[in-house]
Amino acid sequence: MNLLFKALNDQTRRRILEMLQEKDMTAGDIADQFDMSKPSISHHLDLLKQADLVVSTKQGQFVIYSLNATIIDGIVSWFMQFKSKKQ
Repeated sequence: MNLLFKALNDQTRRRILEMLQEKDMTAGDIADQFDMSKPSISHHLDLLKQADLVVSTKQGQFVIYSLNATIIDGIVSWFMQFKSKKQ
């Protein structure tokens, strides 16, 4: 859970998640959307992978990144336990 919150604690990583919600992307496609170095984007993607928020698959010479919907569902369920009950 600590890795998850660390990953979500950065605006760039949250933006990457928003982009991946729309479609799967290569690291290069993701990097093209930011004004930062490709190694910096790779670092952000690595932290998102460590938190299981994204998954990657190799397709030829490209690595395709996708949002991990399973972990997102788990996060939502975890947060929902804190919703106060109506009285």
